[in-house]
Amino acid sequence: MSIHEVFMPALSSTMTEGKIVSWEKSPGDKVEKGETVVVVESDKADMDVESFYEGYLAHIVVPAGESAAVGAAIALLAETEAEIETAIAQAKTQATPTPAPVASTSTSSPADTTPAATTVVASANGSNGSRSGRIVASPRARKLAKELKVDLTNLTGSGPYGRIVAVDVEAAVGKTTQPTVPVAPAPVPTIAATPAPAPAPIAPVVPGQTVPLNTLQNAVARNMVASLSVPIIHVGYTITTDALDQLYKQIKSKGVTMTALLAKAVALTLQKHPIINAAYSEQSIVYPSAINIAVAVAMDDGGLITPVLQNADQLDIYSLSRNWKSLVSKARAKKLQPEEYSTGTFTLSNLGMFGVDRFDAILPPGQGSIIAIGASRPQVVATEDGMFGVRRQMQVNMTCDHRIIYGAPAAAFLQDLAKLIETNPQSLTM
Repeated sequence: MSIHEVFMPALSSTMTEGKIVSWEKSPGDKVEKGETVVVVESDKADMDVESFYEGYLAHIVVPAGESAAVGAAIALLAETEAEIETAIAQAKTQATPTPAPVASTSTSSPADTTPAATTVVASANGSNGSRSGRIVASPRARKLAKELKVDLTNLTGSGPYGRIVAVDVEAAVGKTTQPTVPVAPAPVPTIAATPAPAPAPIAPVVPGQTVPLNTLQNAVARNMVASLSVPIIHVGYTITTDALDQLYKQIKSKGVTMTALLAKAVALTLQKHPIINAAYSEQSIVYPSAINIAVAVAMDDGGLITPVLQNADQLDIYSLSRNWKSLVSKARAKKLQPEEYSTGTFTLSNLGMFGVDRFDAILPPGQGSIIAIGASRPQVVATEDGMFGVRRQMQVNMTCDHRIIYGAPAAAFLQDLAKLIETNPQSLTM
């Protein structure tokens, strides 16, 4: 017989602690292998954590509402009902349980009668890679694999910690299906049919009150402090938006958002300037295999999150807009999967929608550039023929990691971005 400790899993590469949102099982309840035991709030989203073992939830070490460091024991799991009392007694004698590394797994032999605690490596939807031979894949990837009849055991995950994500399934299908079959944009009917639950009401701020940072705000604070150690350069540019504004008016009724248009314009320009999409790592330059545009979104309860428009240069503007609306809805409900907020290669921050003229954005960790977009306003300008005219213009400011991106490449990128927006915005719809 044996008693297992359930440890706080690492739900993202930057997570150092997690908060218990709710326990889906109560002490004494039977737990099946792969069944959700607890919901954990990481630094970005709420995730269901599953058990790799079956048994009985004997004792909860960290109750709902409290936090624990990654790798710390949060519960005890007994293999049999007879061991529940032993587990409870063990919990009382261990004032400070010794956490084990999340990546390690050790189980007792069936013949072993020592009631020593061993590790239960829990899996979260989007947290860990394969453990104990179990396939870890996102819900969307599992659903897609079932629909397309793809065997997940033959796939290598490209998500965090080797997790299989939807793009891995799509890539597998692309290798086995006929190339003549056109790839249609993936509709998002389920999001519209099942709206995300409304966020909990925010408690009013009381003057003189000291309010601790929530999990998301703590994560943002850590990331921003880390960013301060990077030598950066700011490069600004003025872009005339008359043609882009006209295009937006024409296709807005079809569900296209200005955020999607800007993300598409940035993504297409990044195709010509791969260094702007790159990142610094250990005295080397990492060139990503995809152009994933992260867009900053302010959360209602404080903090900031950056949902990612993956392969933004490859998708048509209508699919991109649908994806963006879906991501924002999931972000507000704290239902984003890790690959939906942690895979960005370039970040776009648009405070122009709030009327801000210009600002400088802080470089996100692990990326080489971020662009800050100000409001588009009518300006009196000198025209090419020496006359005066009124043009709508916006200020954009790019922050770059100066270890790999210098002033000239940054300026060339902004120059091409301006050229696309000013003279050929129709290419965004192709």
